[in-house]
Amino acid sequence: MSQSSKPRLITSFEKLDPNLQEQIKLENPEGFSENLIKFTNKDGDIVSALRFETEDKIYLVKMSKITAEQIIEDDDDYDDDGNLTDEAREEYEDKYEEDDLDD
Repeated sequence: MSQSSKPRLITSFEKLDPNLQEQIKLENPEGFSENLIKFTNKDGDIVSALRFETEDKIYLVKMSKITAEQIIEDDDDYDDDGNLTDEAREEYEDKYEEDDLDD
């Protein structure tokens, strides 16, 4: 695995910009809990997080498996089975595909 020179930002899902939250949902249509990674923070603690990479940053979104499942359960963009709804997926795909064309 190559080390990227992009800056890494450790944050919580709630603190992310709503646009980033939507992009993360698009990349994780079946929820977050199966995609969590573990890393050691600067204090030597093992932290679990969801890794999300943009053109200019790598986000490590801190969450436990339980928190990941709770976010999905509380989010209307996901159905009762924990999958991104077709409506949400189509809305976000349309929104972010347009952004990609502007680059």
